[in-house]
Amino acid sequence: MKLVSMLLVKAGYRVLQADNAIDAIALAQCHQPNLILMDIQLPGMDGLTATRLLKTDQATRHIRIVALTAFAMKGDEEKIMAAGCDGYIAKPIAYKNFLTEVAQYLAAGTSP
Repeated sequence: MKLVSMLLVKAGYRVLQADNAIDAIALAQCHQPNLILMDIQLPGMDGLTATRLLKTDQATRHIRIVALTAFAMKGDEEKIMAAGCDGYIAKPIAYKNFLTEVAQYLAAGTSP
């Protein structure tokens, strides 16, 4: 999370952070971010469950959610997308590609 946050801040993005799914959901409801980078392995509730909750909530369903995870086994991307994620970025990240992907997800979220 530290590396991703540092890269995003240096690129000019405002970053909110949560260490667990419950806090992430509360932040999303309160701040209505343009994009959520969701880790799948979180303490307590996992990121896929949190994604399902956010996507079924009228107040947050419009927020684009991109899984940022080390899960890269066959079938993992399909499970992630089936949970409601709008995209998938595998770790480890290549920082230039990562920033390009984030920009693309944000641009896609602003189109009508």
